[in-house]
Amino acid sequence: MRLVQVTIPAGKRETVLSELDDEGIDYVLTEETSGREFTGVVSFPLPTTAVEPVLDRLRETGIDEDAYTIVVDAETVVSRRFEQLEERYDEDEETDKRIAREEIHARARELAPDFWPYLVMTVVSAVVATAGLLLDDAAVVVGSMVIAPLIGPAMATSVGTVVDDQGMFRRGVKLQALGLAVAVVAATLFAALMRVTNTVPPGTDVFMIGQINIRLAPDFLALVVALGAGVAGGVSLATGVSATLVGVMIAAALVPPLGVIGIAIAWGRPAPVFSASVLVLVNTLSINLTALIVLWYMGYRPDHWFREDDARLATRKRIVALAAAILVLSAFLGVVTYDSYRTASFEQEVRGDIDALLDQPEYDRLTLLDVRFRYDDPVPPRQPTRVTIVAGGTGDGSNPNLARPLERRIDEALGDLALPEPLGSPNDVQVRVRYVEMETA
Repeated sequence: MRLVQVTIPAGKRETVLSELDDEGIDYVLTEETSGREFTGVVSFPLPTTAVEPVLDRLRETGIDEDAYTIVVDAETVVSRRFEQLEERYDEDEETDKRIAREEIHARARELAPDFWPYLVMTVVSAVVATAGLLLDDAAVVVGSMVIAPLIGPAMATSVGTVVDDQGMFRRGVKLQALGLAVAVVAATLFAALMRVTNTVPPGTDVFMIGQINIRLAPDFLALVVALGAGVAGGVSLATGVSATLVGVMIAAALVPPLGVIGIAIAWGRPAPVFSASVLVLVNTLSINLTALIVLWYMGYRPDHWFREDDARLATRKRIVALAAAILVLSAFLGVVTYDSYRTASFEQEVRGDIDALLDQPEYDRLTLLDVRFRYDDPVPPRQPTRVTIVAGGTGDGSNPNLARPLERRIDEALGDLALPEPLGSPNDVQVRVRYVEMETA
């Protein structure tokens, strides 16, 4: 529920009070003694869903923007008329179950932080995320998401579009672009420092670190996460729910990939830079798209009807532009999704061939311990370059020739999967067998 205070312009007192009486609203009128053009201040409680329609009706009585309106949270209201008013709006199916336009505008403005705090928090979150990625520590990566101030600019951009506030829209876009750029620079400088000072041991393949590797091959599931984050952001903003947890979800879609971009730049690897950059762009655009659609669908419009057509046109243009950009970038996600299916099928077939081979009598004393696959690049499309089999055996120490028949079976698996160039001949995949002597008692 909300407590609303409105200043009444001279000559509008009876009209405003009559409107409140018609609505069945309890109010308190205070005389205005400042000598300005206002004759009084009226205070009244309202259900949250009633704030926007009541303020719109009061605006129609002649209360203009020169009069100030204050809307604050109210913990408890003891009033029979208020209870009746609340029941009426709860039963009204046409009433939107959302906070008022004025409230969401104020919340979006508050969520978009000032320049320097936003800059500092973005740098800190990017550095912490990069450290967590290099440490392969999920807890540290999650901590970087908590402090990332990225929800505000995205929501400000969407709210500015639907209510036709071009200043808020431009500020949201600028803060998003600034945040992404600053995060990449901070992550790059920190990763380069870690590499130069040998904090990361020389020779370490950082792109095989779990927290980094999973963000080098984003598939369509990554798009689902970003779309869900945008929907959650729009709904939480429109319903007055705390945006803190949603902010973490949005940061989860953006901060770790930004850290991967910085690491890839510091290690001089353009392919991972491209892959992580696509992920960041897809996630950013998807969050903006879904938040914009949610807010427009929930009925947010400019406060003046003659600006609604401009807002509708701007919203449609931006939805089309965002959807087109996401569609183009999703081509890479499609490649990754297909590559994941292809490599998973290859690995499954190879494992099946190994099991079938070891079932033959001449290999009955061998036990399969592990199968490892190595690819030419962490970024799809990937080509297998090595298959390493670890087998344990007991006996006189002599080992049967397992590599050659496995190579033939893997050649057949590669042919069945129709792997694209530049794989070359099937012999490009090296087969290694490591024997481990086992003793049983």
